[in-house]
Amino acid sequence: MSGFEAFESDGVHIKAWTRGVPIEESAMKQLRNVASLPFIHKHLAVMPDVHWGMGATVGSVIPTLGAIIPAAVGVDIGCGMMAARLNIRAEHLPDNLFEIRSLIEAAVPHGRTDNGGRNDVGAWQSEPPEAARTRWAALEAGYQAVVDKHPKAAHPRGFGHLGTLGTGNHFIELCLDEAGDVWVMLHSGSRGVGNRFGSYFIERAKQDMRRWFINLPDQDLAYFPEGSEGFTDYIRAVNWAQKYARANREVMMEQVLGVLKAQFPTLAVTQEAVNCHHNYVTRERHFGKDVFITRKGAVSAKDGELGIIPGSMGAKSFIVRGKGNPDSFCTCSHGAGRAMSRTEAKRRFTVEDHVAATAGVECRKDAEVIDETPMAYKDIDAVMAAQADLVDIVHTLRQVVCVKG
Repeated sequence: MSGFEAFESDGVHIKAWTRGVPIEESAMKQLRNVASLPFIHKHLAVMPDVHWGMGATVGSVIPTLGAIIPAAVGVDIGCGMMAARLNIRAEHLPDNLFEIRSLIEAAVPHGRTDNGGRNDVGAWQSEPPEAARTRWAALEAGYQAVVDKHPKAAHPRGFGHLGTLGTGNHFIELCLDEAGDVWVMLHSGSRGVGNRFGSYFIERAKQDMRRWFINLPDQDLAYFPEGSEGFTDYIRAVNWAQKYARANREVMMEQVLGVLKAQFPTLAVTQEAVNCHHNYVTRERHFGKDVFITRKGAVSAKDGELGIIPGSMGAKSFIVRGKGNPDSFCTCSHGAGRAMSRTEAKRRFTVEDHVAATAGVECRKDAEVIDETPMAYKDIDAVMAAQADLVDIVHTLRQVVCVKG
């Protein structure tokens, strides 16, 4: 059964597409905290992959009038997905996909060294590809405009992570759809510089709240009022980081396609599904007002708009088409959503559990990725059923190669 559940709060109502998918108590508390803020427009919309996040829940849509909450956008500004369907099919792939995974890992820097994260191998250790240099030039002036005014927001490498994957739940996958066509799908965001921008402006907003003696139910809900200097500067920074995140995915996609082109000389892209953010803020019109929409772990699903909803390592993923549901602010989930913390996943599951859960997928099967094992996530089928009135499924994908940092 689809449709939203309504929850009351001390502020606006909460509309949650969570039938059959429970909401943890800590996440519900966060939702009620956000709903109590005086500048929320109409209601909060909650996606079925909802779970606790910093300040605001992951899997929530926050419409605001005259203010933006930096911690609701988060520190992986512009994190999102990109997918492309290719003209090669399942039968063209070799039986053993280890070499292809290894070549992708060599072509796209990912993960970190053991040096405390200080020597992130997500930074190119040699000359970056032409695609990265070209996009770097296009982005340089915008970055400089932000850090000239806010030197402490500068990242030590500038935006030298361009074209790199990172760690955590970021991934590159080869998938097969229901017809046997091969897709490339990847997930990443604005990397170190986005984190630096986000962290810097979150702290600036907190300082403003203390200076103005504004009490909040959670300090991570600190906000910038529209018209303030902090608001203007944050909008400039977040818009740049969102462009950077999109460019980051484009460079990685070009690198992966280059690897596959060497294996399949006639390779071509037959459909680029979408390059979409799921941690971002934008201005849209809803319920008669121009509002700021913060999608924290949520994807735009306007009528006819294509989107990507990934599962987890070893689980299905989906290419979807939005239905433009107004109550959801034209939004759907950004994935399955975590069912437990990374610490709990590592405590509960073994390498043997992970190997069994990822059978048939060429991927890492060691202790370092147990926090990303499929059992750490919600049931993607339940998540999709709960949002049947938000999107239609266009393609169902299953992973055959997964690269993680």
